[in-house]
Amino acid sequence: MKISELKAKMGGVNIEAAVDDVEEPKTMNKYGRELRLANATISDDSGSIQLSLWNDQIDQVKKGGKIKIENGYVNEWQGKIQLTLGKFGKMEVL
Repeated sequence: MKISELKAKMGGVNIEAAVDDVEEPKTMNKYGRELRLANATISDDSGSIQLSLWNDQIDQVKKGGKIKIENGYVNEWQGKIQLTLGKFGKMEVL
């Protein structure tokens, strides 16, 4: 699957991509738990998309690296689509 094919509310996304950038993590309190969130920009030869990274996922991804996402989910936030692992997705650093 290519990034250019991704659409909002699409599940079961399997993709390999380069990591172009990783933002500084933000800390938030959700349901009484402190969580970290960072957005990474990933790309392939068809385009780019933001990938939402939570907690330990943030430390695994480095700018200039490559990742493989299995069973990801595309959602929409503030008018832009973004990829997330959700509850069932997996990420592998290549």
